[in-house]
Amino acid sequence: MLIAAAVCPFVASWRVTSGVVLGGALSVLNYSWLHTSVAAIFNVNLASERPRAGISRYILRYVIVTAVVLAAVNLQFVSLAATLAGLCAFVPALFIEAVREFYFAIMHREESF
Repeated sequence: MLIAAAVCPFVASWRVTSGVVLGGALSVLNYSWLHTSVAAIFNVNLASERPRAGISRYILRYVIVTAVVLAAVNLQFVSLAATLAGLCAFVPALFIEAVREFYFAIMHREESF
């Protein structure tokens, strides 16, 4: 994601660059919100046996991200395709990190017999 944001100014217009940066920032923010929402959902109140965070907080993430993207596109600050590419750039980064962690877990494990 950072590589795309660093290379983009040299090969694309400012709208594409700002779209990639906005999409990347929103994807990191969305991931952070997802992490806290899931943690709150699994933090069950034993007295009522209901999650503390409701579904509204979960949906609010998508409403905010959509509103920011639509506002930026309508004001012609960003390219929609570049913003979507920036939003999706977080997924391959997570897969690369997962493969790296899996590799190190296998290579540095202790043999047990």
